[in-house]
Amino acid sequence: MANHKSSKKAIRSSAKKRLMNRYQHVTTRNMVKRLRTTTDHAMAVELFKTVSSALDKLAKRNIIHKNKASNNKSKLARLVNGLKTASA
Repeated sequence: MANHKSSKKAIRSSAKKRLMNRYQHVTTRNMVKRLRTTTDHAMAVELFKTVSSALDKLAKRNIIHKNKASNNKSKLARLVNGLKTASA
């Protein structure tokens, strides 16, 4: 158990940060899943913009690694471009 005032505060603040990071991570994962199940190209393009932005934010805040964010964005971009050729 923490004995100092500062360590008690650090425990409280880290718990809040952990909850917020988990919320943002799960929300982004759900957006990625929704994008992967989309079959409409126009809708996929709009979703891709928000998903790539969310992935960049997670990488900027060190919630996920920057290479994981770019890897996910690359795969999703290929998926969205594949929808364009499939529907045309």
